[in-house]
Amino acid sequence: MERNDEPLFSNLELSVLPGQVLQIEGRNGSGKTTLLRILCGLTLPTSGEVRWNKRNIRETHADFVTDLCYVGHVPGVKGDLSPLENLEFFQAGRLRRTGMSAEQALERLGLPAECEEVPCRRLSAGQQRRVALARLLLTEARLWILDEPFTALDPQGRDMVERLLAEHLAADGLAVVTTHHVMAFERGEVIKLDLSDG
Repeated sequence: MERNDEPLFSNLELSVLPGQVLQIEGRNGSGKTTLLRILCGLTLPTSGEVRWNKRNIRETHADFVTDLCYVGHVPGVKGDLSPLENLEFFQAGRLRRTGMSAEQALERLGLPAECEEVPCRRLSAGQQRRVALARLLLTEARLWILDEPFTALDPQGRDMVERLLAEHLAADGLAVVTTHHVMAFERGEVIKLDLSDG
């Protein structure tokens, strides 16, 4: 893959299995977010392919999207909508949902109840991150792709993200995460990929 005619990475071959998290590291501009966009099917690779269940994601797009939950480095919440409205909008577009309500997800993520119905633009960066991550609890997606999920979170928030990941891996979920945060799980394996060397 290239950016401005400069190669970001090449000859990249990897696989992630249930119970594993691929942790992608690298300096700024090394292509971490670009790689996540390729894995999500949002950007086409210049060569090669991304497979899900042994099939190219372009051939099985509907199944792949159903199995995927992506949370970008920008929280992706609508500022004029409340946290509850943002999550209800997200739920409306999901084919496979958990039985958890938006209120329960926000409570689990530690968002104060008094923030649930205020416009998201009035929330702190950490609170907006919690709203974005609450999506993970509302879908049965097996694959989580998370771009810098620990950004703007306090220590309790970072611990909460680790718990969510641990539970997901223990339930045979898999994840791809960009972060320099040290992650270790009692059940589940962390595979590291450093893009700094190209």
